[in-house]
Amino acid sequence: MGTQTTENREAIRPFSINVSEEALEDLRRRLAQARLPERETVDDYSQGVPLKTIEQVLYYWQNAYDWRTVEKRLNAVPNFITEIDGLDIHFLHARSKHENALPLIVTHGWPGSAVEQLKIIAPLTDPTAHGGSAADAFHVVIPSMPGYGFSGKPTSTGWGPERIASAWITLMRRLGYEHFVAQGGDWGAVVTDFIGVQAPKELLGIHTNMPGVVPDDINLASFSGASAPSTLSDEERSAYEQLLFVYKHVYYAFYMASRPQTLAGFADSPIGLATFLLDHDARSLELIARSFDGKPEGLSPTDVLDNVTLFWLTNTGVSAGRLYWENKLPFFTPKGVKVPVAVSVFPDELYQTPRSWAEKAYPNLIHYNKVEKGGHFAAWEQPEILVKEIRDGFRSLRK
Repeated sequence: MGTQTTENREAIRPFSINVSEEALEDLRRRLAQARLPERETVDDYSQGVPLKTIEQVLYYWQNAYDWRTVEKRLNAVPNFITEIDGLDIHFLHARSKHENALPLIVTHGWPGSAVEQLKIIAPLTDPTAHGGSAADAFHVVIPSMPGYGFSGKPTSTGWGPERIASAWITLMRRLGYEHFVAQGGDWGAVVTDFIGVQAPKELLGIHTNMPGVVPDDINLASFSGASAPSTLSDEERSAYEQLLFVYKHVYYAFYMASRPQTLAGFADSPIGLATFLLDHDARSLELIARSFDGKPEGLSPTDVLDNVTLFWLTNTGVSAGRLYWENKLPFFTPKGVKVPVAVSVFPDELYQTPRSWAEKAYPNLIHYNKVEKGGHFAAWEQPEILVKEIRDGFRSLRK
């Protein structure tokens, strides 16, 4: 899948992605032999990814998609491998030309990868070419989580979000950064929260677009399906109703949290893998399906298949899912972050974070903003908006 140099495992080893033509030909063969299900018995998304969308994904993958294009985009950014805590960690590292750039580590989620953040690298590292000033510049580090992409796959238990957070702190120290900030969404938000909890002396603050702020009692009540407590404000009640919906429709997460190894079919069927990865949440599925209908809304069919194909070629459908099994804490509850926190609320996120919850969960809240557009995969869907939020959120922390 790639090449790397040097034998010192803890060294920062240059890495380049070079998928063999044999691997791509195997993918083509499997797509040609795909066996699809019959059509769903409803006219909406209530039974999952519609057959029409599955057929469109298959057709585009076979006839219009080119992996080599995204491979070149990935290789255009410096790639590296380093061993941390016994595991190879792959990461992109794009340094800014601006002298006082702020080091930033960005963490993807599931079903994501470093591909998810490619659109934000240039405007963060070269702001003067993208509507900003030199004072907005960042050095950007984008690691692939354990079991994802070109990082190693853990062979023993224990690689939950807390350990990943610790590994990222080691990574930033190994890169020589004396101070840094962190950002994430989805699992990346959970990992970033734990970087904040561990609060190394180098950390200036964090930014999240999926905040962990839901009070424990509210989270438990919504998980159980109870009616909204009468004490909630209108904004909090709206968030509660969204949480009720989320907990009724995240069975993919429950399954991976309990039986990830049973999903062995993801290593054998590319269209089966793709269908599962597309169905993260209701709004994202609608946006993806719309893109294959010729109506891009932040994501194009190529965007979608760049990420799916990376999962397929690295055979990480199962290994990535084990992160859900490793996690032992609720996704959305406060983790005890005391460092400065910036929060961006996207309208199509799983739930709309009320300011009242954010202020309680993050006592050092330095930025809170509801943006006008975008959903769960902010860097992928609305990179310009997320870049602005990262710039604004961290501006007060620059030294």
